[in-house]
Amino acid sequence: MVALSVLSCSKKEADPKPQAKKGFELSNTMLKSIDLATVEKKYIEDNYNFYGKISADKNSYIDVFPLVGGNVLSVNVELGDHVTKGQVLATIRSTELAEVQKDVSDARTDMVVAQNNLRVAKEMYEGRLNTERDVLEAKSQLQKAQDQMQRASAVSTVYNVKKGNIYSVVAPISGYIVQKNINKDMQLRSDRSDNIFDVANTSNVWAIMNVNESDIDKINLGMKAQVSTLSYPDKVFDGKIDKIFKIIDPETNAMQARVVLDNQNGLLIPESKATIKVMNSENTMALTVPSKAVIFDDNRSFVVVYKSRTDVKVKEIKVLKQVGEVTYVSEGLSEGEQVITNNQLLIYRSLNS
Repeated sequence: MVALSVLSCSKKEADPKPQAKKGFELSNTMLKSIDLATVEKKYIEDNYNFYGKISADKNSYIDVFPLVGGNVLSVNVELGDHVTKGQVLATIRSTELAEVQKDVSDARTDMVVAQNNLRVAKEMYEGRLNTERDVLEAKSQLQKAQDQMQRASAVSTVYNVKKGNIYSVVAPISGYIVQKNINKDMQLRSDRSDNIFDVANTSNVWAIMNVNESDIDKINLGMKAQVSTLSYPDKVFDGKIDKIFKIIDPETNAMQARVVLDNQNGLLIPESKATIKVMNSENTMALTVPSKAVIFDDNRSFVVVYKSRTDVKVKEIKVLKQVGEVTYVSEGLSEGEQVITNNQLLIYRSLNS
């Protein structure tokens, strides 16, 4: 809103604002320098600002734990690195893998023996050298060996056993390394309960905003939100409130709400500070003009209405409310009129001189 602070001492306060100056015409230079906006009818919106932070989508956030203990041979990634699913993050030399491999080898040997025993039992039965019961017993032993082989192979698959005693820690999903608690030559205990990596897919992120108790009634699910960060103050990221956590944090006396944001370009970084502007639409409509078009003079509000270079008028308006860059008008304008939004103060002074 443009304010006019210096008024002519010779002008009487009671004088009405002139609607046009006879013979007034915008010069070519002035005509090129002005910008126009159309008076539109819109639903009245209220804006509320909250503060919070960017967080990784917890549904695409995975803690990576080592399944074995041992000596860390290599760590192939650092914090912030992008990884793809299946990529080797670290390698660990572990004696536990030798036991897993021995179980697979023993199970395979037992299965081969059971297969041979069944073959012999069948041949002897055909030669009437044993009974059908002996054949059924051999079949039962083979089934047990096959089951044991299946279990041992499943364990080997879980541990990703290849050859030797080297265990590879692989990325479970594609994303970024957001936490790392492992270094080369570290000795990991087999009963370790802490994770060694966190991998987060940040193609979608959350903006978690803190809502004071006095503002809880101002937010609802589905409300539009615009998020900005210190890293990119000129960029606005659009989203909607998709979850409200109905719990008050006793330390902050605030409730949290979540906005889901598309982050395919990777500009939103987890844990960075964010400002979240929430818009709430009312059920009533009003005429609107850009706030920068409004001139505040002598405790009254005016706009400069443009029809042509020779038809420019000053109109007094009654402001219903101003919400950021939008001013809602209750009186003084008609839908479809055009107002000047740039250099209108110079025109206003010319028309009133």
